[in-house]
Amino acid sequence: MRSLVEARPFQRIIVVIILVNAATIGAETSSVLTAHIGGFLHAVDRITLAVFAMELGLRVYAYRGAFFRDPWNHFDTVIVAVALVPAAGSVSVLRALRILRVLRLVSAVPSMRRVVSALLEAIPGMVSIIGLLVLVMYVSGVLATELFGRIAPGYFAELPVSLFTLFQMMTGDAWSDITRQVMAERPWAWVFFVGYILTSTFVVLNLFIAVVVNAMDEQSTSSEEQHTDGQLATMLAELARLHVKIDAIRAAQTRATGSCGDHPDGRRTSTPTSPHPDA
Repeated sequence: MRSLVEARPFQRIIVVIILVNAATIGAETSSVLTAHIGGFLHAVDRITLAVFAMELGLRVYAYRGAFFRDPWNHFDTVIVAVALVPAAGSVSVLRALRILRVLRLVSAVPSMRRVVSALLEAIPGMVSIIGLLVLVMYVSGVLATELFGRIAPGYFAELPVSLFTLFQMMTGDAWSDITRQVMAERPWAWVFFVGYILTSTFVVLNLFIAVVVNAMDEQSTSSEEQHTDGQLATMLAELARLHVKIDAIRAAQTRATGSCGDHPDGRRTSTPTSPHPDA
């Protein structure tokens, strides 16, 4: 059973079923398609859910207790369990959560799984960068409120409004319009806005990319090291088997040498016979 669920053809079939289910759920949002083939789409949705539940049951049977030690199995279990909840009455909103089944593609495709694992490993570094970004935005928000609150009250009247405006500028949305409106009254305001954008967008946000790329590189290096360690273990096991065979051959040669008498070159000695009288 474990060989079945780990086989590449089986995993590819599950990926195809996930993609088909994603397409049918998306098609159900169209009133035209629902009017014509709504029954078919609903039947496909039920069948795919049954396949997911069966596949999950096979994995539980194949891995037993080890199944629950893998976080990705917890992820798949939650998604399938949510889909199995009857979407009626007060929990009808759960019907919209069927699309979460598409996220099973993350656990089914190893490359996606590595990317998500790298992102999770990068969270500690990202938390520090988020703290730095919040600090930069808070300081800039207080300064902007004090300096430009009376000039552009629609953008910097109070601290919450200023923080939202600075977040908008950090994303690059209409930052030039806001800057030009303030510069009409304060020509030197470009110094503040350019410094803020350079710090928040081109420095702090790029640190996110650096942390994520570093985590992905470490994840890739770890996978390569595991592969190399596996090859090394295989080679050591093979060398150990060869060493045992060599010791066995040497032991056999030693026994053969001992049975050939005391001749130094290992030849069997014999007692010479007297010549024949007629010779």
